[in-house]
Amino acid sequence: MITIQDAWTHPDLPWLSDLVTRHQSVIKRRLGHGDLNRWSEALSNIPIISTDTLSLGRAVGLDRIPQDTEQPLEDALRGLIPWRKGPFKFGSIELDTEWRSDLKWDRLNTTINLANHRVLDVGSGSGYYLWRMLELGATEALGIDPSILFHCQFAAIKSLLGHPKAASLPVTLEEFNAGVLDFDTVFSMGVLYHRKDPINHLEHLKRWVKPGGQLVLETLVVDGDETTCLVPPDRYARMNNVWFLPSVAALSRWLGRIGFESIECLDVSITTTNEQRKTDWMQFESFEHVVDPDNDALTVEGLPRPMRAVLWAKLPGT
Repeated sequence: MITIQDAWTHPDLPWLSDLVTRHQSVIKRRLGHGDLNRWSEALSNIPIISTDTLSLGRAVGLDRIPQDTEQPLEDALRGLIPWRKGPFKFGSIELDTEWRSDLKWDRLNTTINLANHRVLDVGSGSGYYLWRMLELGATEALGIDPSILFHCQFAAIKSLLGHPKAASLPVTLEEFNAGVLDFDTVFSMGVLYHRKDPINHLEHLKRWVKPGGQLVLETLVVDGDETTCLVPPDRYARMNNVWFLPSVAALSRWLGRIGFESIECLDVSITTTNEQRKTDWMQFESFEHVVDPDNDALTVEGLPRPMRAVLWAKLPGT
């Protein structure tokens, strides 16, 4: 039977048990979530599926599953709604998540080398990118995210895929303590603008990048020079937890000031409803509700429409 603990256990990751022990008090606190029993029941209803049709591509999942498992599997997965990051596909079940995360991955996967890397994904959500990282050659992938629902979703996908070498912990970056463990590549995608102290977030990311390792940073940005940074007066795109939106040039300067080098901007993209939208698997408000209906260059608050950048940076070697 699948349980949430499947998210943070793996027999082939010898360092993982130490991390779980190290974060036991935080994990125990997160497991007190009032909806965990409902989500655990959904996990327990996921059928055991034996198949060799694993796909870690654009729609992560299983190409074929027995027909008699499709309805019970879909019912169980719907018990874990809302699904934010994906897509996933199991046989004819198309799990259409709010974010087309495959589009974001397309913007960086051709320029990032993950071969034989141990990777950390900060703000990993349901774990979609962890599977794409393994596809790109990473040998071990760890995600961290405080949301217990996301870890239930990850446990479901991980078990269905046959437990590839990935795991996730229900902790924030500020709570995360890997001891002497470090990572060849650290990702932070869609997290920086939620932090009241962005420099502190970057310093925490740097702490877990091994000497000579790389950081991949994706965040909301605005147009401007090295001194430009938008601080919304209240909400931004209906979100009340957005604090700093720097320009690419300012963000590059921040990274350089704390010790990264060879900083490159890999992509800048305007967010559209093709990438983020309400779906049958995420039925709450989404991107179509945040753009000014009379001026699509602005949010409903009158601020610049969401634009996202991907930056790459290297930590000097020893």
